[in-house]
Amino acid sequence: MGAGNGNLAAAEGGSTPQPDGRVPDEPEGMLTAQRDAPLGGQAVLEGVMMRGVSTWAVAVRKPGDGTELGPIDVTSSPLTSWTKRRRVYRWPVIRGVVALAESLGIGFKALGISANAQLPEEEQEISGGMWAGTVVVALVFAIGLFFVVPVGLTSLIKHQLGSPVLFWAVEGVVRTAIFLGYLYLLSRLKDLRRVFEYHGAEHKVISCFEASDELTPARAKLYSRLHPRCGTSFLLIVMIMAIFVFAPIGLPSLWVLILTRILGVPLIAGLSFEVIKWAGRNRRRRWVQAVMWPGLQLQKLTTREPDLDQLAVSIAALQAVLAVETPGAASAEDMVGVEVVA
Repeated sequence: MGAGNGNLAAAEGGSTPQPDGRVPDEPEGMLTAQRDAPLGGQAVLEGVMMRGVSTWAVAVRKPGDGTELGPIDVTSSPLTSWTKRRRVYRWPVIRGVVALAESLGIGFKALGISANAQLPEEEQEISGGMWAGTVVVALVFAIGLFFVVPVGLTSLIKHQLGSPVLFWAVEGVVRTAIFLGYLYLLSRLKDLRRVFEYHGAEHKVISCFEASDELTPARAKLYSRLHPRCGTSFLLIVMIMAIFVFAPIGLPSLWVLILTRILGVPLIAGLSFEVIKWAGRNRRRRWVQAVMWPGLQLQKLTTREPDLDQLAVSIAALQAVLAVETPGAASAEDMVGVEVVA
């Protein structure tokens, strides 16, 4: 993967770059980059985390005094991908599981940094142990809600269905419905609105960079807040992929069904990661765009249009990464195992 070369298209109808690589002004949110850069990110509390090949950085807006915005606090850390440690970690499917585990670790560290940045200086920072406990609780909750609950509910009518095919189809529908309902409820929470705005800012800034456009809030504002490598699209693929992975298991006893759903999560995640990565590389193909369209639409629930100040925070995070590395100029050795979801 590499940074874009100014090849842009509008989300509706396309747009022609100027000789200098810039794009004429378009309505806000219309532009999308057509190439990937080895960059990813995550919205955090009042900020954005960006990660590249060898660095990750968090930019957070500190609390203001009520009359003006607080300063942007930037923290960066070196990054050595786990996939460089062993060759097996770079195998298809396995590399996705490893990359996702690595991303979870970085993501929760970034959340900890952003949460501590919002505390008054006299208050004690949130400990690493507390965040580790949060990770465990979050994973148990997710696996329980999206995998154990659907199979448990479907098992209540297992005998009425009478067919393994019907069983896994109904379970898949129930799982997807729970997932969609969960996202909808999250999108209605006012407390999460600013996080979703920063999520949109992250996507816009990455797309702006991928298009080789000028990294300014005004230019980033023109780009779509939807990105084909987003984790929301990835999670929808996970819900769908689970239907096909669990289908061959048939209709064993309930405890076996539950056990397979728990143990099957890494396999499903790894396969889904390969799909989202491939789709990102082939996003210019119309049939790929059609397949990815539902995931992009779901991002309308988990992103909101950011303001220029939020885009400035996202740009600060990306510039901290760019100060250390040049995405697209990394050697083949440096790129080994680099898997980044936006």
